[in-house]
Amino acid sequence: MDVDDFGIPIIPDAVNVSQLKRQAIIDAAATEFLREGYTAASVDAIASLAGVSKPTIYKHFGSKERMFLAVIGGILPKTYADLEPCTSKIAEAADLRAALIDLMTDWGRILLREDIMTLRRLVIGEIDRFPQLGRLWYRVSYDMNTRPLIEALSILHERGALDVPDPALAVQQLVAVAIGVPQLVRTFDPASEVDLDAMVSSGVDVFLARYGPRPRPAAG
Repeated sequence: MDVDDFGIPIIPDAVNVSQLKRQAIIDAAATEFLREGYTAASVDAIASLAGVSKPTIYKHFGSKERMFLAVIGGILPKTYADLEPCTSKIAEAADLRAALIDLMTDWGRILLREDIMTLRRLVIGEIDRFPQLGRLWYRVSYDMNTRPLIEALSILHERGALDVPDPALAVQQLVAVAIGVPQLVRTFDPASEVDLDAMVSSGVDVFLARYGPRPRPAAG
């Protein structure tokens, strides 16, 4: 079977009854892998959930390993589907502080969703065995979230609205100071309460204190 640039198996589209079976397998495998992890997940359980035989699963995916990569690799690109593009929203904002707080809050709420946290823990736990999933998730996050924010900060820097000589570094710092701690806490201690609103607003204030507009030269 072919793989994509990240090493994720490319499963060809099926047709008719075969297509329905494949989708049932994908749905069942996602449930089983997210609940049990890769090692503990049972192909027998997946077959039972999907209402198919084990030979049918192997016919479609080849092996448990390829099924895991294909199924989880298929979920990752959808992770941030609810997050709206931010380039123009941030670059054109009348109130930059409020816009950054709104963006980081939306981003944080998505990252802290239990389904995303479960997926994150699964990928972290299997990163040594399946590094291609980590690379894929990083690229998805960069393309959908980080890159647009870098573009927005670059525009604001050119206008003099912010002093951000290295927008890529600034984005990393903003994300870390605004939502990094809540994400870290909830990743390893799911029951912990985190005050996302307080962390985001204070983090944005720290960011703006560091990267506020350049002082204008004094009049001659």
